[in-house]
Order: sequence, then structure tokens, then C-alpha cells
Amino acid sequence: MTKKEIVKQIAEEVKETQLKIKEIVRLTFKAIVDTLLEEKRIELRNFGVFEVKQRKARKARNPRTGQRVDVPPKNVVTFKPGKEMEELVRNLTDVPVMEDEPSGNGEADGHVEAVEQADSAPRKTRRVRGQA
Repeated sequence: MTKKEIVKQIAEEVKETQLKIKEIVRLTFKAIVDTLLEEKRIELRNFGVFEVKQRKARKARNPRTGQRVDVPPKNVVTFKPGKEMEELVRNLTDVPVMEDEPSGNGEADGHVEAVEQADSAPRKTRRVRGQA
């Protein structure tokens, strides 16, 4: 769903113009971003908590050259859903299955790919960056 679709849905529900609702939605999102910039955290009851956190600096490897590179720390926005949302989402039944699970090592832009050996030896895994 896009912001435009959200505006249309709300406008129909409250019987107000899309132009007016578009401005309200824009101001709501702006307030969330402004609060994150100023306070680093915003808690929306029954929805969730957005929080600014810093990812630690880490060592990585350039996949083309194999050369080790230093990745500097960076700020990211995290979201933890509220209990109500968590429960509603947990009870969904028609959700597509995720093919790749996060590796847990802080690399959000890569995934682990299984490599089959030609002689049917045990499988090895390797990190593949830039694929999702």
C-alpha cells in the first residue's frame, strides 16, 4: 500500500477531501521524523516504537576484489511493533514465506547462499552481498 492509497482510504472513511487528508498524513509523517531527529525515539501506543540506534563499525569484504574494508558506524531507524499489532500480524494466514532468514551478523543487505559441491559433498555456505 502506498501513501496515496492510505490517503484515499482515510478520505473515503471520514468523508473528507483527499487533499485535506493528504496534508494531515504528510504532517503526521513529518511529526514522526522530527521527533526521531530531536528525541531519537517515538512511542505510538498500540502501534509500536520507532527508535534511532547506531550500528557499530565493522569489517567487511569487497565481494569483487576480496579486499577487507572498514565500514563506519551508521545511524539507523528501528521499529518494534506494539503488542496489539504483533498479535494481529501473528494471526495472519495468507502471508508469503520468507526464503532468506537474516544471518544475525548485522548485515542487512546480504544473505547466505548454499553452494552445492559437484561430488555431493556436504554443503558449504557463503555470504552473497547485494542479493535479496
